[in-house]
Amino acid sequence: MTSGLWDLVLKGIWTTVQLLVFSALLATAVSFVVGVARTHRRWIVRFLAGFYTEVFRGTSALVMIFWVFFVLPVAFGWQLVPMWAGTLALGLTYGAYGSEIVRGALNAVDPAQKEGGVALSFTPAQRLRLILLPQAVPEMVPPFSNLLIELLKGTALVSVMGMGDLTFSANLVRLALQQSAEIYTYVLLIYFAIAFVLTRLMRGLEKRLKPGVGKEPAPRAAAHELKRAETTGVGGGVA
Repeated sequence: MTSGLWDLVLKGIWTTVQLLVFSALLATAVSFVVGVARTHRRWIVRFLAGFYTEVFRGTSALVMIFWVFFVLPVAFGWQLVPMWAGTLALGLTYGAYGSEIVRGALNAVDPAQKEGGVALSFTPAQRLRLILLPQAVPEMVPPFSNLLIELLKGTALVSVMGMGDLTFSANLVRLALQQSAEIYTYVLLIYFAIAFVLTRLMRGLEKRLKPGVGKEPAPRAAAHELKRAETTGVGGGVA
């Protein structure tokens, strides 16, 4: 390929990365807001959150992109540029899937932990912030990692709007060179490389959020605890 065509592909990669970041941020915010609402004590809040989840999980992301970009301007007079139309459609759609991850992780926390917060007279917001989320968030990372990869692949759908993402740019190059096999092989490898980097980053985040899980205590710390127990008589054996 000529340098001009490579520049077109590189611009497409940058557009895809931007769209991925913006839509992932929106999807994360939606996931936590709706996911927490799904566990709310008031039924009306749970109903509205559940209704949103079912609507956006039950509709096609491609059709949602069409609706936001083509129908929204006609219905409400709001014309969004392709980047923000794609961000809104993908963020709301994948946020619905993410909300189920948040809801499931919160419900998986041991009920005794919640009861402990009640016993300490914590407000619902304090129980959520101090007890539930610190235990639930590490469990959300692996499924959120998979969802992020799905979102990356979903960014290719914005090419239907004529947005210059990686898929759209690659198609222009294919039309110029008439080399489908070579061009689309490059595109597959680029998407794989981005997905691989994202997977490594999410695994690193998971390790940081779960420090010490599955590790034996350090020998010095264990000896200190044993000495303290012998001194105070706590945990000592029965004579």
